[in-house]
Amino acid sequence: MKKIFGGLKLSWPTIIIMAVLIAVYTATMAVIPITKDTSFRDINATLEVWIFFGILIIMNSKSAKESALKCFVFFLISQPLIYLFQVPFSWQGWNLFSYYRFWFVITVLCLPMGYLGYHMKDNKWYGLIMLTPMLLLLGILYYGFLSEAYSFFPNHLLSAIFCASTMILYSLFIFDNKVLKIIETVISSILIIVLTVMVFATPKTTYHTTMFADEVKLTETTKVRLEDSKYGTVNIKYEDGLGEYAIEANFTKAGETKLIVEDDVKKCIYDLTIQRTSYDKKLIECIDKEL
Repeated sequence: MKKIFGGLKLSWPTIIIMAVLIAVYTATMAVIPITKDTSFRDINATLEVWIFFGILIIMNSKSAKESALKCFVFFLISQPLIYLFQVPFSWQGWNLFSYYRFWFVITVLCLPMGYLGYHMKDNKWYGLIMLTPMLLLLGILYYGFLSEAYSFFPNHLLSAIFCASTMILYSLFIFDNKVLKIIETVISSILIIVLTVMVFATPKTTYHTTMFADEVKLTETTKVRLEDSKYGTVNIKYEDGLGEYAIEANFTKAGETKLIVEDDVKKCIYDLTIQRTSYDKKLIECIDKEL
C-alpha cells in the first residue's frame, strides 16, 4: 500500500493517458441508465474519487512544482472530456458544459493545492493543516452517502465505504511520522464513528411524491396500500392547490412492488417501480366488485 503513496512512476504520458481513460469511464457511467442512483455514477458529480487521484499524483511527484502542474493538467484534460463524451447522448447537448464551471474552479485550484499538498511529504506539523480539511470533506461525503444507503439500500453504499476507507488510508500512509499518523487516524476514526451514529440515529430519508389513479375516482374513503410495506407508505390526501384528492406517497426504498387502489366499485392494481427521485406506475388490472 505504501508503494501507491510514493512508489509509483507517474510520467507525463501516464498522467495524460490516465486522464483520458478516466474521462471515458466517468462519461460512460453518467450515460448508462442502470448506474442511476448508484455509486458507479457518483464519480461524475462528487469529489471523493477525484481527491484520491489528486493525492495519488501529489504523493508520486518529485517536486512541488511537478505536483502542481501534473494535478492541473490531469484535471484540465479529464473534466472537459467527461462532458464532451456525454454530449451525443444527453438531451442537454452542449449545454452540459454549463456544469463545467465548478470543475474549472477545481482545476485552477489544483495549482496551489498540488504545490502545497506536496509538502505533506515533509512529515511536519503543517501537513496536518493540509490533510485535515480533506478528511473533513470526505467525512461530509461519507455522511451523505451512508444516509442514502441507509434509506435506499444499497444506493451509494460503495461510495460510503470508499470515503471511510480512504480517510483511514490517507491517515496511515501519507505520513511517515508516527505522531502525525496517530493524530490523523484518531481524527478519521472519530469522524467515521460520530457520523455513522448520526446517520442511524436519525429517521430515514424519504422520497415524497404525489400520485394519481385515473381508473379510480379518488375520495377520502378510497383505500390505498403498497403490497410490500417495506417500500414506504401511501395514503389519500386532499390537495388544496389542485382541488382534488391524490395519493400521497413516502417511499423509503428503491425497488418494485404493487400499488393497490380500492373504492366501493373497483379494485385496481398497478406495477410500481420506485427509484430515488422518480417512479413508474403501470396498470395491471381493475376488478369490478359488482361482478
